[in-house]
Amino acid sequence: MISTSCKEIAAGVLELCLAGRPPRELPHALVEDPCGGALFGILAEGLADRFEPSLCAIYARLFAQAVAFVDPAVDPAALVARYERVRRPRSIAAKPRRILVLSRVTLGADVAVTSVLLAAAKQRFPRAEIAFVGPRKNYELFAADRRIRHVPIEYRRGGVRERLAAWSELRAALAEGAEAGDDRGGAMGDSLVIDPDSRLTQLGLLPILEEDRYHLFESRSYGESSGAPLPELAAQWAVETFGGPAARPYVALARGPKRAPERAPHIAVSLGVGENPNKRIPDPFEEELLRLLAGTGLTLWVDQGAGGEEAQRVARAVERSGAPAEVWKGSFAGFAEIIATSQLYVGYDSAGQHVAAASGVPLISVFAGFPCERMFERWRPVGERCTVIRAETRDPAECLAKVREAAGLALQVG
Repeated sequence: MISTSCKEIAAGVLELCLAGRPPRELPHALVEDPCGGALFGILAEGLADRFEPSLCAIYARLFAQAVAFVDPAVDPAALVARYERVRRPRSIAAKPRRILVLSRVTLGADVAVTSVLLAAAKQRFPRAEIAFVGPRKNYELFAADRRIRHVPIEYRRGGVRERLAAWSELRAALAEGAEAGDDRGGAMGDSLVIDPDSRLTQLGLLPILEEDRYHLFESRSYGESSGAPLPELAAQWAVETFGGPAARPYVALARGPKRAPERAPHIAVSLGVGENPNKRIPDPFEEELLRLLAGTGLTLWVDQGAGGEEAQRVARAVERSGAPAEVWKGSFAGFAEIIATSQLYVGYDSAGQHVAAASGVPLISVFAGFPCERMFERWRPVGERCTVIRAETRDPAECLAKVREAAGLALQVG
């Protein structure tokens, strides 16, 4: 639980940054462990979610100070100077033997953004070894793709110290790759790292490889004059950087003994909000939504989510709705299979909508809680079969009426 004082400090710094008056020094209190959640959940995400280029430089300066506070050997000015160099797109002239694409850590972003860069790398460099670098649960979304191997790196949330552990693990993994490359006659000099604004590098701030072999897709500033969504911007950046045709988001789900078996025609539902209550529509929306969807006669599969309060909320909604819904309690990759084989996906702005869009499944996304228009533009799902409901008032009755209309059109039911 984040203390009130930590939230107030982080919110105060964010307010100054958004007003164009960022502090010269990051308050040291935010770097201490008790305030880690506020530092990243309020300040870092608050700066990133605006997709404003000027805020990228502010983020780099303040968070370089946070890194140096934890690791005195780090020169914050040098970090910022390097960041300013690598944030500029550059074309790849060489033919790398190995391409390492970093995970964005969040599941939805790995579908909407990272998968586009994986697809582009496969198209442009058909003989290169391509690795997905990140958590196992994220890699499972691409595990059936034989071109993609996995370099496991976990990302632990918490304070700066906990999060920087991924930086150390990442550098160690690259060092091991260099040794293995030498044994095969191909050194890391033949390798490239593609960074899609990953949390593993704190949005490109932390150096992991020589600059000429590192390419950063700074998703927060790229295409600043465009209202395009992130998958399209990632594709444009890949064409500019790699060359070759534009790529699209995809998933490649491997079946396993603990994964979703074949199921009858169904609707997939996710009520997850990623610990952001502003994305939720107030009660009784969720129970009424399930009751509405059950009226189609199709089986409902509802994701339990990450557990804890979210799982309890899902259970309450199912019980109160009286709908004969099935609750999925397995991995997200297993639920992604349910989404990919569904007649319709319905949920809040979350990872599920991007899986549905990438799978060509009709979807209804109830999109609420966005702090600015640019965030809505960037994170909306993309596709001909995507219906996005802007829930700015978060009115339950209004949102339910729009879902009813959209579901009728998608399923051709009354």
